[in-house]
Amino acid sequence: MNIKSFSSLTSGIAALAVITLSSVGTSFAAEVPKLSAAEQAQANKIYFERCAGCHGVLRKGATGKPLTVDITRERGHEALRDFITYGSPAGMPNWGTSGDLSKKEIDLMAKYLLVEPQEPPKWGMKEMRDSWKLIVKPKDRPKKKLNNINLENAFSVTLRDAGKVALIDGNTHKIAAVIKTGYAVHISRMSASGRYLFVIGRDAQVNMIDMWMKVPGNVAQIKVGIEARSVETSKFKGYEDKYAIAGSYWPPQFTIMDGDTLEPLKIASTRGYTVDDPAEYHPEPRVAAIVASHYKPEFIVNVKETGKILMINYKDINNLNITTVATERFLHDGGFDSTKRYFLTAANARNTIVVIDTKTSKLVKLIREGVNTTPHPGRGANFVHPKFGPVWATSGLGDDQVILIGTDPVKHKQYAWKVVASIDGLGGGSLFIKTHPKSKNLWVDAPLNSDEEIYQSIGVFDINNLDKEIVSLPIAKWANLGEGAKRVVQPEYNKAGDEVWFSVWNGANQKSAIVVVDDKTRKLKKVIKDKRLVTPTGKFNVYNTMNDVY
Repeated sequence: MNIKSFSSLTSGIAALAVITLSSVGTSFAAEVPKLSAAEQAQANKIYFERCAGCHGVLRKGATGKPLTVDITRERGHEALRDFITYGSPAGMPNWGTSGDLSKKEIDLMAKYLLVEPQEPPKWGMKEMRDSWKLIVKPKDRPKKKLNNINLENAFSVTLRDAGKVALIDGNTHKIAAVIKTGYAVHISRMSASGRYLFVIGRDAQVNMIDMWMKVPGNVAQIKVGIEARSVETSKFKGYEDKYAIAGSYWPPQFTIMDGDTLEPLKIASTRGYTVDDPAEYHPEPRVAAIVASHYKPEFIVNVKETGKILMINYKDINNLNITTVATERFLHDGGFDSTKRYFLTAANARNTIVVIDTKTSKLVKLIREGVNTTPHPGRGANFVHPKFGPVWATSGLGDDQVILIGTDPVKHKQYAWKVVASIDGLGGGSLFIKTHPKSKNLWVDAPLNSDEEIYQSIGVFDINNLDKEIVSLPIAKWANLGEGAKRVVQPEYNKAGDEVWFSVWNGANQKSAIVVVDDKTRKLKKVIKDKRLVTPTGKFNVYNTMNDVY
């Protein structure tokens, strides 16, 4: 398969799943099917849209278990088919019973997993420069803001299957613009100045959007690989908006770009040896979360499979100074504590939270005791606990626990970098947890739970009374959309912290919505419905994203 045909298939979001086949019956010496070229192409597309982000391009596993042929052929076609259909409470989505995949598609995917995976082609500087488009030169861009959008309270909303983002004004709840991007945007990030919005799709396309234009739109774009998930911009004083960085799943590498144009400047591979075994060379160590340090001119890059965090100093772009911090394998998402000094990130397949001091660029601690199964924090949630002081919270894919970790090594030293509490959440299959400095609520979702009542709801705690049972709100019911899975995903606050927004994520041919809840009363405030809201998932408030407020 050539580069063009393969890259057209390697797009999409990988639903974060934890697959456990040990409880499923085995079928020894499974017959290896023969797939036609059309079947191979269709299966490749489904795999990269739904599975690769968790199980890996080469199916070697990470957040999800390995799906190499020695495992899948032992299990057999029927066991694989049933597991894809029904999912598990540990976070494997029920692709069949939810209607996301048809019986025919599931049967094809079960066959596909019995065939050796194909290695995609490389993607280097030539391919990047060929894909780079400077749509509007910096000198031709507006000299002042030309629209009436309250940009600080705007939301960038991922329209996953449409390959677009919707820019929604948080004051009016109206869509201000729908902007074409790469397929299945994974995250949106703001430049330090708040002018430029950067989004990256699973197909590794980065789009740079100028928020000052009369109708915000693309001014530059580039494709940094074949599959990716992370983008960030420089934030340290004196380097605001100077650089952007994107991390790829395939090829395993990161790319530093000019912050005004997205011109590729530097590519560095992440291939290397794992922290478990200095003799184990890993061919596919993917870049997961990237954050920008507030203490140094550094990007902090999680390398998933090797378990290493790279502190990339961009002071001299031609001679990058990279500090490698050995932590734990299968690094995924994370965020800062309330001071923005400490970076807490999940090595989720190892049930570990890693703490990095961004001021010293050193490991503080690997927190294992009390950590929930497969923690998945997004960026986590910071608040002040009545007893433990400042804490950072995460939920998880593998169980229903929400854990709190103390983050104040000065005034609450006895609680710092420990799991100080574990409380019953909404259910397993949680992806995001969120609060706001002005709120007394802690919100947690469970979109990958296999129970319809759970994945169509949101859970909320009273921060000042966490012993009280979680309250479940029927967000999907409030949206009143009709048929479909209607998964409720990712709480996101407005700038003021008095509204919290939820995506009701339905199929591409079904109705979806954004539900806005009054944070103080926990009552429905607004349902945003629009035919352009196709499969909305992640939402990113401009002010909160720019300032790492979560």
